[in-house]
This record gives sequence, structure tokens and C-alpha cells, in this order.
Amino acid sequence: MVEMDWQSVREQYTVFADDAVLALNKPAGISVTGERHDTDLVELAQAAGTQLYPVHRIDKVTSGLVLLAVDLAAHGQLTRQFTKQTARKAYLAIVSGTALPERGEIDLPLSVGRKNRVRIAAPREAIRREGERWFVDEADLLPAKNYPSLTRFATVAEHGDHTLLAITPVTGRRHQIRVQLAWIGHPILGDPLFDRTATFPRTHLHSWQLRLDADWLTPPVLDLRATPGPDFWTPLAADPDAAEQLLRTASERLADLTG
Repeated sequence: MVEMDWQSVREQYTVFADDAVLALNKPAGISVTGERHDTDLVELAQAAGTQLYPVHRIDKVTSGLVLLAVDLAAHGQLTRQFTKQTARKAYLAIVSGTALPERGEIDLPLSVGRKNRVRIAAPREAIRREGERWFVDEADLLPAKNYPSLTRFATVAEHGDHTLLAITPVTGRRHQIRVQLAWIGHPILGDPLFDRTATFPRTHLHSWQLRLDADWLTPPVLDLRATPGPDFWTPLAADPDAAEQLLRTASERLADLTG
């Protein structure tokens, strides 16, 4: 990512802002916080005199919605919804391969392996698919600690050997969407962890929608959406009109998925 100052970030990427929170449509290539080698959003804001408290995190390689609190009371209210899994999240991803079901469920626990790498908590050959569901039998789980992880998706469109998915992670584990899709044989295009083709300069995963309760608003709901930039659509050869139509279709499929 090109080096930026905080004023430029605010001007270019703000989705919503009030006295309690700031929502950004983060570009791929910058971390939310805790980056050891490069500048992250929290550090960039702090250097400009603004203290931010991340409500959640998305990976450095992921673009899209990230919510940061300005007010500590709002931070507590919002983070509790992520902890209780009541925050409603939706992502868009372009993955390798086709012939995915119209809707699917990936119920694959995660564990942490060597070098702190997230993996499925079972041998790859133990992953089973029945209809639209991927899972492992409890007897096949590795002896290491594992974390139940559930992701649901809807197929939006196919283009060549690529598929656009609308995704809702029920749980919110680190790297959950990236790991689960890769282990069922459909890695996200451009993912440095799993896509070995080196064809795409960015990871095609986008934090698209976020809905939480927010009692300081009227009505008391924070309902956010971040439109992907043109670089996201490159593998689908989608011009602005086609991208807009794909977003409409994705919204319809997501509504069917979440009820």
C-alpha cells in the first residue's frame, strides 16, 4: 500500500463517522492494528492525535469494512456483540474453481499449528462433504485444542475458472474464511497463504456488510456497507455496470442465506 497520512485515509475511506465510532472501507495492504513492521490504521491515527479502539479486525490482505470506536462505552457495547456472535457480518470472495453449490456450509473446526499458522483441526483427507455441507467427524479431530468454526456461503456468479461468493461467518476465528475455503479446495484468489499461482496482486476477500445494535443511534442500529473497489473485480472482468449487477445479485443471495 502507498504510504498515507491520516487525513487522506479519513477523506478517501470513511463510510460512517460520529462521536462514537468510525467505519472505514479499508484498502487491501494495511493492517488495522498490531503491525510489527509497517504502519497500521490505529498507529496512523494516533500519530495524528486521534485515539481509536478496534471493535474487530480484518486481515491486512483483506479490504473493506472495519469498525473502530472513538468512545470507550461504544467500544464495549459493540465488541460484546462480536463475542456473543450476534454481530451480522458479510463478505465477498472470489475463489478458484467452480461447481460450488448454490448455498453451502463449512463446519470445520480450526486449530493453530506450527509457526502459529491456523489450520483445520483434522487431516485434509478427513474432510467430508454431504450435499452442501463440509465437515469432519469428531473421531478425526487432532488431539490439539480446536475451535468450532462455521461459515455459510452463497454462490453469486461464475466467470471462467473463478466463482464469486457471498459469505457470512457465523463464528469469527482468525483467518477463518481463508483457511476453510482453501481446505475444501477453493482458495481465495491472490491469498498469499494459499494461492500459489501468483496471478493476482491482491487477495480477493472483501468485508462487505456489518450490522450491530447501537443504542446511541435512532433507530438503534448500525447498518454499514462498503463497496469493493475496481481492483476487487479484476478476476471477473467486471466493469462498473457489471459489478453493480453482481452486488445486487449478491444481496439477494445473502438475504436467502441469512433468512
